[in-house]
Amino acid sequence: MFISSAFAQTSGAAGAGSANFIVQLLPLVLIFVVFYFLLIRPQQKKMKDHRATIAAVKKGDQVITAGGLVGKVLRVDENYADVEIATGVKVKVVKSTLSDVVQPGSVKPAND
Repeated sequence: MFISSAFAQTSGAAGAGSANFIVQLLPLVLIFVVFYFLLIRPQQKKMKDHRATIAAVKKGDQVITAGGLVGKVLRVDENYADVEIATGVKVKVVKSTLSDVVQPGSVKPAND
């Protein structure tokens, strides 16, 4: 008596549903593309350059470790490097923990 019947409306066109889906998906794709070019791609390039720098470490280079130690490379093999951090003080470091290779003489010792 007081309740009216509810009927579903029919869609206007059959292709409108797929066009609406594409319009809803477009901002998500755009956001992913922006993130890729502004964040992901530059970070991958930076990591590739860092790996190449660390792989090219040779005897006589001055390096900075991830722990902040600065020293001169005495010997390098595939996975390790012997680094002299003070006169007569040698440490063996894993090459992957080297954070940077600097120009010799650009970093001065703390006690001079």
